[in-house]
Amino acid sequence: MKKLLIIFFINIFALNSAYSEEEVITSLKEGGKIIFIRHALAPGNGDPENFDLNDCSTQRNLNQRGIEQSKFIGNIFNKNQIKIENVYSSEWCRCIDTAKFAFKNYQTFSALNSFYDIRFEANEERQITQLKEFINQWNGKENIIFVTHFVVISSMLNIGTSSGEIVITDKNLNIIGSIDTL
Repeated sequence: MKKLLIIFFINIFALNSAYSEEEVITSLKEGGKIIFIRHALAPGNGDPENFDLNDCSTQRNLNQRGIEQSKFIGNIFNKNQIKIENVYSSEWCRCIDTAKFAFKNYQTFSALNSFYDIRFEANEERQITQLKEFINQWNGKENIIFVTHFVVISSMLNIGTSSGEIVITDKNLNIIGSIDTL
């Protein structure tokens, strides 16, 4: 049993360190990558009962650290001269603000919306299907960015992410690596 546990942790470590941050950046510079970014730090869990998609004051929003984290994300792309074709954001304010502070230009895309709350969980299948169809039709030479939520990234890639984490995949959604920005 002890041997199996050691092998398990060695495999986890090997998987997580398969690509260095430098190798991930080099891959991004090649273009043609799909980048999932979980919104920056917005303390709490879910949204308040009175949540209104059209009113940011009713939502869980970025705190000052989340704003700085968003700017840091943008700096990673600017500093490394990583080309971006388009940035798409969930319609939730914490995602919009992450995209705005990081990249300035973005478009909202409802397929990236959260379905964490029981009020929205029935949307998961439709949204994931729409997002996969969008990716299948995309044939860009530069990179495309999706600023979204834990549940969307988890459903698409079967992984968990921290606030502001950048996950890089190829067009077939094979994970190339990730950059933790906390």
